[in-house]
Amino acid sequence: MGPGFPIASDARLAGDSRQTRFVLDLDKAVPFRAFLLSDPYRVVVDLPQVSFHLPAGAGTSGRGLVKAFRYGLVMPGGSRIVFDLTGPVRIANSLVLDAANGQPPRLVLELEEIDEATFARAIGSGDRGSQLKPSLAETSPSAAFAATAGFPPAVRPPTTVAAAPAGPAAPPDPRPVVVIDPGHGGVDYGTQGGEIPEKNLVLSFGQALRDRLERAGKYRVIMTRDDDTFIPLGDRVRIAQKQSAALFVSIHADALPRGEGDAQGATIYTLSDKASDVEAERLAEAENRADMIAGVNLTEEPADVADILIDLARRETRTFSNRFARILMNDMKSSVHMHKRPLKSAGFRVLKAPDVPSVLVELGYVSNKGDMGNLVSDVWRSRTADAMARAIDAFLSKRVANAGGDRSDKPAPARPKP
Repeated sequence: MGPGFPIASDARLAGDSRQTRFVLDLDKAVPFRAFLLSDPYRVVVDLPQVSFHLPAGAGTSGRGLVKAFRYGLVMPGGSRIVFDLTGPVRIANSLVLDAANGQPPRLVLELEEIDEATFARAIGSGDRGSQLKPSLAETSPSAAFAATAGFPPAVRPPTTVAAAPAGPAAPPDPRPVVVIDPGHGGVDYGTQGGEIPEKNLVLSFGQALRDRLERAGKYRVIMTRDDDTFIPLGDRVRIAQKQSAALFVSIHADALPRGEGDAQGATIYTLSDKASDVEAERLAEAENRADMIAGVNLTEEPADVADILIDLARRETRTFSNRFARILMNDMKSSVHMHKRPLKSAGFRVLKAPDVPSVLVELGYVSNKGDMGNLVSDVWRSRTADAMARAIDAFLSKRVANAGGDRSDKPAPARPKP
């Protein structure tokens, strides 16, 4: 994170299963807001952007009412701490103490055990914590931070600019758009099979693939995230749709639960209503929990559209997605070790754009020593990015040839009924 952000240097838990206190040491006082969530029980603390310099392993184990906690950037200008709880609680106290008596400024959160009925009444009445205002899900992220935390939202490009001298308008870029989606980010660490969490591994690979595609110059490449920021699943899909993407590639790394054997190799997933096998179903459920892991959605999900033309577009898009998955498998298997069943399908939320061919690539298993060695290898990363770029070239070759003309290889967007 950039210079000038508040620094969190230590975090600790104290107390027991009836009362638990969390203390975060800071180098300066910051505004914040805390609120409760259920299913599962969580406490969320939102802060301005903070540089977390906490000891290694901070938050992985809990105490008292807290099972564990996660922290990280949740959007430009805003950080978040999410506490997983053992059961229903109330926020008995939450405050920031100024530096005094040799102690740095501290954020203090005090939790007390309550029964489920009391918790349900508190949630139902909107009393989700101390000094609460509407949740981030009820307004835009930057506006919510400005309103509830008392500091300006992240700097955004102005909506209007001064009039420029009249001149010829720049022609639109005719190149197909490829959206690369490194999974997880911010408070959502993804799977962890060692010292490096999945979110960092897939971001490094996504950047390598972007650089490889941009060097060729055939495509306009968009990253859903290019830093350690949490992006809600729905926003990842909307980025692809807003850019009229020709292809959406989500990058992940899987892990088998401890005691469930070993697995190795890359797997390519497409969208389906019914999972191709139990492992695919497990993975989809895990990946679809990303918004829950981050505490709360930052955006409202769009209403479902029950239109037959949308349904037809979805079916056509799935055909193109399956075609690209097969091309990708053939190019990757020549240079990358693939899973014994390299093509699978399940109900991944991030693949649900009705008009954008989409795949999710699990590069390997962080729970496998060999795969983990590959994931941190620059040589393997470069070789795999080259293979994926060849597949993208093969899939989009027709579109490149027709750039600026007919784009019949991409499903046509659905139109309203007359």
